[in-house]
Amino acid sequence: MKKTVLIIISILFAGCIYSQPKVKTGIEVLRERNFDILKGKRVGLITNPTGVDSRLKSTVDILFEADEVNLVALYAPEHGIRGNFAASHQVEDERDEKTSLPVYSLHGKLRKPTPEILAGIDILVYDIQDIGSRSYTYISTLGLAMEAAAENNMEFVVLDRPNPLGGEKMEGVITRNGFFSFVSQFAIPYVHGLTVGELAKFLNYEKMLKNGVQCKLSVVEMQGWTRNMNFTDTKLPWVMSSPHIPHAESTFFYPISGILGELYGYNIGIGYTLPFELFAGKNIDAEKLANDMNALNLPGMIFRPVHFRPYYNHAKDIEQHGVQIHIIDYKKVSLSLVQFYFLQEVRKQELDKDVFKENKERISMFDKVCGSDEVRIKFAKNYKVKDIEDIWFNDIPEYKKRIEKYLMYK
Repeated sequence: MKKTVLIIISILFAGCIYSQPKVKTGIEVLRERNFDILKGKRVGLITNPTGVDSRLKSTVDILFEADEVNLVALYAPEHGIRGNFAASHQVEDERDEKTSLPVYSLHGKLRKPTPEILAGIDILVYDIQDIGSRSYTYISTLGLAMEAAAENNMEFVVLDRPNPLGGEKMEGVITRNGFFSFVSQFAIPYVHGLTVGELAKFLNYEKMLKNGVQCKLSVVEMQGWTRNMNFTDTKLPWVMSSPHIPHAESTFFYPISGILGELYGYNIGIGYTLPFELFAGKNIDAEKLANDMNALNLPGMIFRPVHFRPYYNHAKDIEQHGVQIHIIDYKKVSLSLVQFYFLQEVRKQELDKDVFKENKERISMFDKVCGSDEVRIKFAKNYKVKDIEDIWFNDIPEYKKRIEKYLMYK
C-alpha cells in the first residue's frame, strides 16, 4: 500500500514539473504533418540550441532523422548552432559533430547567405526562438536569409515560436533612416509584439527587405498560442537563447535595461548572476535609489537595494550599489522606459555625472539600439522621462495598423 502511494505521489509530482505545454511550436506542427512542405527537397536549416521540441529534442536531429526530409546543410547565427560562441564573437564554419553536416556561419565573415553556401539547397528553414526586442540579432539573420532566398529563387520556411514578451506589448520608436544596423535592421519598434513568423510576413509582404525583394515564404503556425501569453504561460521549456538570457523571465528584463547597457556607464547585472535585472554603480546610494524608484509607482514593478561585485565584464571585482528590478505584475509593466527612469533618478545623486558625455565612444551603438539619436538628444537636456514619452510611443498606433493583416494569432 505504502509503495503504491509513493508511486502515485511520484507521478503527480512529475506531472507538476513536466506539465503538458499549452502550445505546439512550428516544428511540432510540421512533424505532425509528416514534414509535408519539405518532402522531395534538399533542406538547409538555420537554427541554434533554442530550436527544440517540447521534449527538448533539437530541430537539427528531428529533421536529420526524419525519413521524409533530406537535410543537407546547417547555417549558424550569433552564438552558433550548438551555442558554443560568446556574444559578438565570430562564428566559424565547421562540421556538426553529431550529424557530420556542414555548418556555415552567418555571424562571421558572412552575415547573409551567399549563392556559394546555398548551392545544393532547394528550401531554407528557420527555427530560432526570438526574445521580442528589435536589437536581438536573430531577427536580423532572419531578414538577411529571406533576402538571400528571394535573390536565389528559393523557398523559405519559418517554424513559428512564441514571442516571449507576448503579442500585446509594443514600445519604442520605429528605426529612423541613418540608424539601421545589425542591431536595428528593420523599421519596427524596439518591443515589436510579433512572432518570428508574423515578422517574416510583415517584412516580406510590406517589401521591407533590401530592394523590396520578396521570397517564397511559408510559415508553419503554432497551435494554442494567444497574444496575451508571455513565455511562462505557454508551459514550454525555455532553452537559453544566449548566455545572458538564461531563463524565460530574462526576456522581460532585456528591454528594461539593455539599451542603457550599451553605454557601459552603469552595471545592469552583466557579469553577475542577474543579467539585465539590475541598475548599479560604484558610488550610488542604493537605499535612496530604491526609495526614489519606488516613489515613481511604475506599474507592475518594485525595486530593492542591492550590493554586489561582478565576476567579469568591465566592472569586474568593483563593488556595485543599486537596485534589483522585481516584476510583480507583468501585464501592467511598461518595459523599455524603465532604464530612462533610472537615469532620471540616479542623476539626483550624481549631478556631475553625464553618462552620455563620459561614454562618447558608445553613443553610436546606443542610438542604433534606440533606433534614433532623437531620444538621447532630447533626454540628455534635462534627464526627464516626460521629455521623451511622446517620441517613444508616437509611432505605435500607426505600426499597429500596418501589422494587423499579418497577425496570425488572436
